[in-house]
Amino acid sequence: MTAVLERPAPAVSPDVRRARRQVRLAWIAKHSIAIALSIMFIAPVVYLLLLSVMTSDQALTSDYWPNTWHFENYVRVFEVTPLPRYLLNTVIYAVSATVLMLLSSVPAAYALAKLKFRGRNVMFLTIICVMMLPPQVVTVPLYLMWARYGLTGSLAPLIIPMLFGDAFCIFLMRQFLLTIPSEYLDAARVDGCGEWKTLLRVVLPMARPGIAAAALFQFFYAWNDYYGPLLYTSENENSWTLSLGLASFHGVHHVDWNLVTAATVLAMVPIVVVFFFAQKAFVQGVTLTGVKG
Repeated sequence: MTAVLERPAPAVSPDVRRARRQVRLAWIAKHSIAIALSIMFIAPVVYLLLLSVMTSDQALTSDYWPNTWHFENYVRVFEVTPLPRYLLNTVIYAVSATVLMLLSSVPAAYALAKLKFRGRNVMFLTIICVMMLPPQVVTVPLYLMWARYGLTGSLAPLIIPMLFGDAFCIFLMRQFLLTIPSEYLDAARVDGCGEWKTLLRVVLPMARPGIAAAALFQFFYAWNDYYGPLLYTSENENSWTLSLGLASFHGVHHVDWNLVTAATVLAMVPIVVVFFFAQKAFVQGVTLTGVKG
């Protein structure tokens, strides 16, 4: 039998080995930072979930893992607080404010971005100034006005102003509409479309990411709003939202941290679901408008 001679493997040069080692270390460093950041953001949520299924005696102790699992805490929350009513009020507030904001702010943003008229820059500067105006500055006159009309104790003072637009959302959508080429609008006008038809048929389909981003900003703000409901609905518990209801629940059950965290988790679930379903449009809209962190 003839022996088969094997060729020796070609030697790897030190430069190649050094390059491979650097690539490997860079990969490890990159993913290590990502893992560390993920743990930083996920750890508080995980602790909140674990705390919500503990007993009241074990909550906020040095024992971070439940000795016994008490998922009935989520049922007890519905027994000791009118959480469904708070949820319904929050949904009414968030959805109504978002819809009215879009109906009023989209035409305003379109006019500021694509129409040429005298005083356009002055109006845009005014909107910028309104964005920088703290809401507490106009709290007293607004409250007196709504009280004169007998609307305090309800969500109407928080929803009705959205008929007149929102400064930040107008600014956000105006920045997005500036990225749409004006040639599309000119072509629609040549074909006989008026400004409203151009807005509905041409601009809105192309501006969906920007509109979605503005809608999500407004929806999240209304969902998490505490100052507004506290100011206008504190005298009527039937109109309380989740944020105000949770604050009151915490004041009553401040020793039952398991129930407080269970109620907090239930309040977080809807907004987390909405964000995960709409995060693509949200990120795209924020990126294209230039509003970045």
